Amino acid sequence: MDRAVILLLGQAFDALVGEPEALWRRVPHPVALAGRLIGWLDRSWNLESDPPSKRRDRGVAALAVVLIAASAIGSALGGAFGHLGLLGGLLEAGVVGVMLAQRSLHDHVTAVADAFLRDGLSGARHAVSAIVGRDPATLDEAAVCRAAIESTAENFSDGVVAPAFWYLIGGLPGLLAYKALNTADSMIGHRSDRHRHFGWAAARLDDLANWVPARLSALLVVAAAWTMPDGEPAAAWRSVRRDADRHRSVNAGWPEAAFAGALGLRLAGPRVYGGTAVEDAWMGDGRTTATPEDIRRALALFRRACLGLVVLAVLVAFGS
Repeated sequence: MDRAVILLLGQAFDALVGEPEALWRRVPHPVALAGRLIGWLDRSWNLESDPPSKRRDRGVAALAVVLIAASAIGSALGGAFGHLGLLGGLLEAGVVGVMLAQRSLHDHVTAVADAFLRDGLSGARHAVSAIVGRDPATLDEAAVCRAAIESTAENFSDGVVAPAFWYLIGGLPGLLAYKALNTADSMIGHRSDRHRHFGWAAARLDDLANWVPARLSALLVVAAAWTMPDGEPAAAWRSVRRDADRHRSVNAGWPEAAFAGALGLRLAGPRVYGGTAVEDAWMGDGRTTATPEDIRRALALFRRACLGLVVLAVLVAFGS
């Protein structure tokens, strides 16, 4: 079965079923397994007594171990599925669906909008803490709403488009290697004293792996804005061209700038992570006073952008 067709089935599986929680209560999620390996390597190889150069070298080696293991598992699964005909294609589509984050991201962001109605600002702060790393106690209503929308934008790129992209490029080995790399970046790829050197390779390779998907994500969001009655595709494109490269992340600015322009908002800007102020550039030139209704508009834009990815997969399937 063609990879693009399997991707389409995987997207449908994720959209309809989402995360099979009953399964993960019985067996560990593949991403959780990757996290356990990364955590063990971090504890065993990232020794504070070692000089920075040695910690960086061990970080490179640890990342190689993680990527080789993930690729090997993906290759074994792909080989096994290849001998099962149609059933194997459906099983592979199930694995692809599990590795996408369309439904889970949509559910988590919806929970923030719903929390405003049910529990007010305090409930929304609690809900948004599940999807962002900043201190929710520092966020007012507008900041909570912007945080939820920014998370939607960034995770559309690295949780939906990038896994799909790397699956089309490298099959299950490429998909699982990307998910392992993304997990490593989230665990050790930050600039804390402990991980500045050990996580260097994970952070740099994750930037490289997301370079194309981030820019493709921005194009999908601009296209999706054309289909929304209140979308602003021209503003989205203008924001991407002007602001994307000003973001402190080499990739996150692209989908965030597109969402900002499409929704008539300003996103990113100064934020607080773990008590540390981060001075980041604003994306877009609209309102900073985002509302819960803007979260729902962002979700509508997200759904249309996901459909745009479906269209691309169809074009690839028929083109091949």
